[in-house]
Amino acid sequence: MKQPRQSSRLKRLLFVLVGSILIYFAAFVAVIHHTGTIDSAAESDVIIVLGAGLLRDGRPGWALTRRSLHGADLWQAGMAPFVLCAGGKADDYPRSEAAACREVLLQRGLPSRAILLEDRSRSTEENAIFSRRILDELSFADAILVSDSYHMLRASWLFQMQGIESTSSPVPASRIRHRLSYPYSLLREILAFHWQFLKEVFQIPLTHLNGV
Repeated sequence: MKQPRQSSRLKRLLFVLVGSILIYFAAFVAVIHHTGTIDSAAESDVIIVLGAGLLRDGRPGWALTRRSLHGADLWQAGMAPFVLCAGGKADDYPRSEAAACREVLLQRGLPSRAILLEDRSRSTEENAIFSRRILDELSFADAILVSDSYHMLRASWLFQMQGIESTSSPVPASRIRHRLSYPYSLLREILAFHWQFLKEVFQIPLTHLNGV
C-alpha cells in the first residue's frame, strides 16, 4: 500500500510544482506586458533609441525602423533636443544599428546635428554602459528610453543600474507586424531577464550574448 500512496504524493507534488512555475511565468509575462503599456516620457536632455537587428544588406529591420520613427516623433514633439541612436555592428553586417537608426531619422527630417551615435554596444546591457559614457561627456542629466514595449522592463532596469535617470516611451505592441513576433519576444525577454539576474548574482562579467 505504500507505493501507491508515495506515487500519489509525488504526482501531487509534481502538479503543484508545474502549476507554480506556470503561474510564475504567467505573472512575469503580465508584468512585462503591463510595463510596455506605460508611456512616462517627460522632457529630457536626450532621447535614446535602443538598437535592433538589421537586414543582411544593412537596411534597418522593422523593429529598428519603428523604434527610430517613434524616437523621431518624440523629437519633433519637442521632448528633447537630441536623439542618441544606440547599437553596434554585428558580425558579417555592413554597418552598425546606430548608423541605420540615423538614416531613418534623417529621412524623417531630423537635422544631423540633433543625432548622436553610440555604435559600440552588442547588447542592451552595453547600450546602457556606453550610453552612460556619452551622457557623462555631454553633461546630460536625463533621458527618454525608446524601445519596443516587450523590451522596456529589462531596458529600464539596466539603464537604472548604470545610474541613468530616465523615463520610458515604448513603441506599442500593436505596431508589431507579425502576430507571432510578440509572444516570441515576450518569451525571449523572460529568458534574457533571468540570464541578467544570474549574471548579477554570480558577478559574471560577460556583457553580450547573441545581442541579448
